Amino acid sequence: MAQTVLQLPAELWLQVFSFLSWRDKLSVRCTCSHFRQLLDKSRPLWRGFSVMLQHFSRYNRPFWRSLAQRHVGSVSVRSGKRKHLKHLSTWLPALDALRLDDWRDGGVDELKLFHRLRHLSITSCYTPLKTLDCLLPLSQQLKQLSICNVQLTCPASHLVAAISQLTHLTSLLLHHDGSLRVPTLSGVLTHLTELKHLSWTMITYRTLSHDFFSPSYLTAGDGGLQLSDLQLLNYDAVVTQEVLQPFSRLRSLSIFHLYSVPGPTCHLQTWLMALPHLRSLNVHGGHPLAAYADLLPSSLVSLTLCVDLQPEDLQVVSLRAPHLEHLHLEPWSSSSSLVRLLPQLFPHLRTLRMRHNNVSDEDFLGLQRLQRLNTLEVLDSYYRPDPTDPSWVIYEPGPRLLRLTTDLHRLTNHRVQVLTSSHRDPLTCHCI
Repeated sequence: MAQTVLQLPAELWLQVFSFLSWRDKLSVRCTCSHFRQLLDKSRPLWRGFSVMLQHFSRYNRPFWRSLAQRHVGSVSVRSGKRKHLKHLSTWLPALDALRLDDWRDGGVDELKLFHRLRHLSITSCYTPLKTLDCLLPLSQQLKQLSICNVQLTCPASHLVAAISQLTHLTSLLLHHDGSLRVPTLSGVLTHLTELKHLSWTMITYRTLSHDFFSPSYLTAGDGGLQLSDLQLLNYDAVVTQEVLQPFSRLRSLSIFHLYSVPGPTCHLQTWLMALPHLRSLNVHGGHPLAAYADLLPSSLVSLTLCVDLQPEDLQVVSLRAPHLEHLHLEPWSSSSSLVRLLPQLFPHLRTLRMRHNNVSDEDFLGLQRLQRLNTLEVLDSYYRPDPTDPSWVIYEPGPRLLRLTTDLHRLTNHRVQVLTSSHRDPLTCHCI
């Protein structure tokens, strides 16, 4: 590297590095020892950085030292064992977030070695966990817990008892295949008084009892649960407005229906009638939009519709939710005219998520008329280079999408950012 470059102030380089993506920062680290030292010793540049670890035997001391210097606070361990957690705690004892994916041991007692762990995710573990007592040492520090597709040999009552000890949880996610049968959520909600976000599998429930969501401390006149965000997976349960009374503070509801072909009763209607102050609604599957469109609350600013819908249904939505700012649209029935209607029906949109393959160039570029739009996320950024071979798919933006993106940037003076790949939090569950 030229001497003049090395003489530039470190503060200047750090300012330049702050504009780089994670991938680019890692690439710059490999160019020379000077940049590697600058990057590794600047903790703010790595705030929010997460690393995925697998095959621990590949990692040498310099690798671990670099993670420690950068104060990496979020780690995902794939196909790990208890000895790997011991090693991890030696180098990163102040870990804030940990994901265990495809865990290969029957216990996770080494979690107690992480005294600052606040976010824990255990996913897709096909080696059964014998107990969840490993969570108890974390009871005073854990804020977010996610358990998804984990086999447990302990009874459901033991699971509930262990989770109920985590009294400082603000977020709880429990997804399973129907093997866990918890009669109601009353007991969990009674102990987790700080809970704001709850995501729960509902496949085992057909009718929700009157106290299903009611903690024992709740009495007439109380303000209800602190819960503001609720996600229900595999849902098809009968519910009454009485059951939903504790949700006076609920602002976000996500329903992932159990059946793509719904039953005779649209249970979502009851939820919408009981929750007139919702700000965000996400619906996946179930009845066509027409069954509940006229019950949407006027307070909605964010709406996800992965359902069967027609153009006239969107017109009803625009009347019911005139201030909508965020829309995720994935209709089951392909209708090329839907996107054409958006600028007229939802003039306040700031973000839009949609598919583009069945949208004409004219309708795609017509999104420029959404004067407040700043982010457009294209969900189907792939193409088939050979029309005669439908099995050949390239999962990156095709020539047409790249051209449309360039044209939209030009027409909006780069006001609209077009995203062609989702950036998920590596610690989040992939069920939703």
